[in-house]
Amino acid sequence: MTSVIFKNVRLLNFEDSEGMTSPQDVMVSDGKIVKIGKDLPTVNVSKVMNGKNNLLMPGLINGHFHSPVNHMKGMLPSLPLEIFMLFESPELEVLRPTPREAYLRTMLGCIEMLKNGVTSVQDDCFFVPEPDQSIIDAVIQAYIDSGMRVRFALDQPEVSELKKLPFLADIVSDDLKKELSKPSKVSSEQLLEYYHYLIDNWHGFDDGRIKAAVSCSAPQRVSKDYFLSLDNLSKKYDLPFYAHMLETRLQRVFGEVCLDGRSLVQYTEEIGMLSERMNIIHAVWVNNVDLDIIAEYGACVAHNPISNLRLGSGIMPLRQMLDRNIPVCLGVDEAIADDSVNMWSVMKSAATIHNLSDWDYSKWPSASEVLLAATKNGGLAMREPKLGELEVGAPADLILIDINSLPFTPLNNLHRQLVYCELGQSVRLTMVAGKIVVSEKQMSTVNEVDILEETREVFERQRKNLAQAFTKMDEILPYYKKMYDMVGDYQLNMQRRLN
Repeated sequence: MTSVIFKNVRLLNFEDSEGMTSPQDVMVSDGKIVKIGKDLPTVNVSKVMNGKNNLLMPGLINGHFHSPVNHMKGMLPSLPLEIFMLFESPELEVLRPTPREAYLRTMLGCIEMLKNGVTSVQDDCFFVPEPDQSIIDAVIQAYIDSGMRVRFALDQPEVSELKKLPFLADIVSDDLKKELSKPSKVSSEQLLEYYHYLIDNWHGFDDGRIKAAVSCSAPQRVSKDYFLSLDNLSKKYDLPFYAHMLETRLQRVFGEVCLDGRSLVQYTEEIGMLSERMNIIHAVWVNNVDLDIIAEYGACVAHNPISNLRLGSGIMPLRQMLDRNIPVCLGVDEAIADDSVNMWSVMKSAATIHNLSDWDYSKWPSASEVLLAATKNGGLAMREPKLGELEVGAPADLILIDINSLPFTPLNNLHRQLVYCELGQSVRLTMVAGKIVVSEKQMSTVNEVDILEETREVFERQRKNLAQAFTKMDEILPYYKKMYDMVGDYQLNMQRRLN
């Protein structure tokens, strides 16, 4: 049995006035924290880590992520979501990845996250142009090889493009209407077969480090029957259920014109789909009725502040959620909409953007609330008991922070400096399930240099395919712009933007 002991290390603490404990010893064995105390014996311990002048804290949890675009950071300008998605994930054959490409792009995200102290991720993975067992295997293999903890879902719409969006059917040309009326290339029956493949082959792999989740992408992107089938899977295996809801003004308007005035949250509740297993992703354009419903069912909300800013989606009502005891976790969303995979910058954004949404500064988020969102609440969203906590029995997903480094010199307030000053540069060590995967900025599980070199070569060859896809999307862009303008003109009695 491999065991590690951290000696004389300070522990992140939400009760202590300093934000951390006095020096302690922490013993890790069999993937969990087994002892916390002073002067723990080191007999039969495999590795002793000197924790002097270091903080031990739970690894950060990326509560919402799409890995397939890890190689596309910086590629697109800021655009509204529905226009952005035309270029982010067009379902074109020319963009079909090889298993090796899928592996490399996934590994890019894993390396960046682990080196920055992110130990767990919820990957709401979409597939272009359609799912494939070999691609599922390749993505999972990257998570296995990197050492990361993951919840993995298949984010695949199942209805036609015209059914997902308001107004579009009325403005497109006849030829385009015929094209956009086609259902997804993969039926609900086939998608469920892929889910059974994922669960049968990978759920619980490596002592539970690799686990499945389910995703409908969004309620308006799937049929009711498929939505219900996914819920049955979620119930049977106790899986988190990912659902994008009310990310944009357009999605609010969709409810008004396509769901008889019901919001996507209200629609989901009416058909019996809301539960404590559901991760409601974004939840920017929610109203008080929506929030009361979310709170009643105990669902989690995944907040992605940088993505919401990058795409102009708006500012979610964070305080109203916290006041209702709705668990809020934090996510990057995706590298193409954040342009990095760094949870420290997500935390800083979450801690600051909401200062613009309420004149009463007593309601602005505290650093401690943000830290909880990036740790413990992420564990709740993943349905992993004690994940994101520092206590005996908790998973040993830990990071070691040098508090003598520049962001903490001088040390004035630990929690605030973690949220406002740190960007990942002070992370000395990353541990997942009791295994050290990063030490002093070096990956111990994979050869980073070789992976980055191969990735550059592989995706340089893909530029022509991407350019071809973008040209194809340019042909239908005017219709989407018109739809966006119509949504902007639609009268809504709510505001989530600073205009």
